[in-house]
Amino acid sequence: MKYLTLIPALLTLVSLNVTAKVTPEEASKIGKELTPLGAEMAANEAGTIPAWTGGLNSQNMPKSPDFGRPVNPFADEKPLFTITAKNMADYQDNLTQGQIAMFKKYPDYRMPVYKTHRTVAYPDSIYPLIEQNAQSASLIESGYGLVDFDTTIPFPIPNNGLEVVWNHITRFRGGSAVRVATAIPVQSGGAFVPVKITDRLVWPEYLEGGRDADKDKNVLFYYLQRITAPARLTGTALLIHETIDQFEEARRAWVYNSGQRRVRRAPNVAYDGPGAGTDGLRTTDNYDMYNGSPDRYEWTLKGKKEIYIPYNAYPLLNTELEYDELIGAGHLNPDYLRYELHRVWVVEANIKSGSRHIYSKRTLYIDEDSWGASVIDHFDNRGELWKVSEAHNIQFYDVDTPWMVAETLHDLDSGRYLVTGLSNEEPSFIKWGGKATRKDFTSAALRRVGR
Repeated sequence: MKYLTLIPALLTLVSLNVTAKVTPEEASKIGKELTPLGAEMAANEAGTIPAWTGGLNSQNMPKSPDFGRPVNPFADEKPLFTITAKNMADYQDNLTQGQIAMFKKYPDYRMPVYKTHRTVAYPDSIYPLIEQNAQSASLIESGYGLVDFDTTIPFPIPNNGLEVVWNHITRFRGGSAVRVATAIPVQSGGAFVPVKITDRLVWPEYLEGGRDADKDKNVLFYYLQRITAPARLTGTALLIHETIDQFEEARRAWVYNSGQRRVRRAPNVAYDGPGAGTDGLRTTDNYDMYNGSPDRYEWTLKGKKEIYIPYNAYPLLNTELEYDELIGAGHLNPDYLRYELHRVWVVEANIKSGSRHIYSKRTLYIDEDSWGASVIDHFDNRGELWKVSEAHNIQFYDVDTPWMVAETLHDLDSGRYLVTGLSNEEPSFIKWGGKATRKDFTSAALRRVGR
């Protein structure tokens, strides 16, 4: 595979665990040669990826009637071309191994490719924190925790694969949000039963009173999930205090089982533990494309590459569509998908000697503009390609936040797949902000929401 030249000369193809902070000279590139998040500011040589000019944000876009479902700013655009199983060979240099496998397995699969728009923007208040992180943040000795890190994106100028992955894990997702969405396991023939989920995600900085150095020590964010349908799963609830250094202190997780009517600690909500309501299709660390402690893998930064990835997926928010119009056998309806050419960081994760996981290897393709993983190819313990996941992202420009509106995980062996995040049949999708306290993320609160 061809990789773009890495920007800092010190980047190598070896995996590193501990690195020095970048120099002031390197950090000074942020806002000049690099965007405030560390992406290349300039267009690519061919002009097929434009320069970043600020993205779509709350200052340059009209307000949407519903901040959780922003108006599609590209509704009038048509695909530049469509990649199919027949012409895939013409584009394979810009596809991942998993994407190529999708075309081979599903002859009707299509990838409509649109003009590239670099829409990512964060709140102006976040940018100085990222610039400061570039000169202050570092990995702890094990590589599985952070030192002198503030809020989001510790390594805008990364030196190795682990730093890139930490940027994905810590990327900004609005600070505080309540999301009403679905997890839909789809059988090989296309049959499905939606699992309706409400989840709440809050960073300590966005709690009433802000981060408390003692009470929020080692906490990245608080997460509360409740399943509301179907009846057999109703009342199941999950509480997580996501720790930054999970090697030193494991993720704190509790579950409420409506049948047993009790709260219990849940140490298996990690790594390849099964994801609730996903019919066995997803591991815990498949959620949000990848999450949790990175300690079971060796992470190797392979470089940068230009890839066709899901982007500006506003059509997937259309409330006039029903789930059975979007969901088909093998894959989502391509009529409502949008792909664009973007630069991505390529990181390869290989299982460590002595560690175990159902995925022996993962290849992550992480969007340079948002630091969100856009595509991940997963390999089984024989080294064979097994699953491919994609994040269908948009820019929630009313709140200066890039995040996904759907996430797919395809099992290439069984022909089944999981799509999470769809909200087309729900009265609302995301409600941003809202007051929250630490009492909202206790075992007592978990018991209340589970009833």
